[in-house]
Amino acid sequence: MSAGLSQWQPRDFPPHEPLQGRFIRLEPLDAARHGDDLWPALQGPDPALWDYLRYGPFTTRAAFDAWLAANAASRDPQFYAVVDQSSGRALGLLAYLRITPQEGCIEIGHIAFGAALQRTPGATEAVYLLARNAFDGLGYRRLEWKCDARNARSRRAAERFGFAYEGLFRQHMIVKGENRDSAWYSIIDGDWPACRTAFERWLAVGNFDGEGRQVCRLAALRDSAD
Repeated sequence: MSAGLSQWQPRDFPPHEPLQGRFIRLEPLDAARHGDDLWPALQGPDPALWDYLRYGPFTTRAAFDAWLAANAASRDPQFYAVVDQSSGRALGLLAYLRITPQEGCIEIGHIAFGAALQRTPGATEAVYLLARNAFDGLGYRRLEWKCDARNARSRRAAERFGFAYEGLFRQHMIVKGENRDSAWYSIIDGDWPACRTAFERWLAVGNFDGEGRQVCRLAALRDSAD
C-alpha cells in the first residue's frame, strides 16, 4: 500500500440531502415538486441542451415526467434539482454518479441546466456545492467529470471549474446511435484547497459589480490561490 494510505477507510455513501448555497440550493430531485418548473426550463430555450446526453429531448410531458421519476428514484446516479433562491423555481438538474465509497471516488454529471441558469453564479455554485460536499463533507479523494469529446461547452466548463484533463477514452460509449469518445477530467484532494478558495472568492458578494458582472475570473482566482 502506498505511503499515506495505510489508514485509509472507505467513506460513506453520500446522503441524499439538500445543499444550501447563496444563489441556489440543491434539493433531492422530486418529479412532483420540480416537474412543472423543469419542463419549460429544459425543453425549449436551449435546443442544443440534449445533444450530448444519452436521453432527450422529450416530445411529451408524460415521457419527461417518467424520466424525472426514474431519476428521482435512482440511488446512483443521485439526482439534485437546482433551485433558484430568489424565485424558488427549479432551473436545472445534475447528479453524483459512479459513486465508489471504497476508493473515495465520485463523479459529477447528468448536467442539464436551463438557459436561465447557464453562465450564472448559480450554475457555478451548484458544482461548488457538490464538490465541497464530496471533499469536505464526505472525505472523498477524487472527483471526476466526463463528457463527449465533441462537447466544447462541457469541456470549457470542466477546465473553468479547475478539473484537470486526464485524457481521451476512445470509443468509450455508443450514445444515440453514435460513437462517443470521452474526455476525462478530475480534481483530487490535493487540488481541492486551491479550487475551494477560488470558488469561494468568486462566489463572494464583493466579486460582483452593481449589475451582477464578475470582477475576477474563476481561473485567475485559482491561479492566485495555488
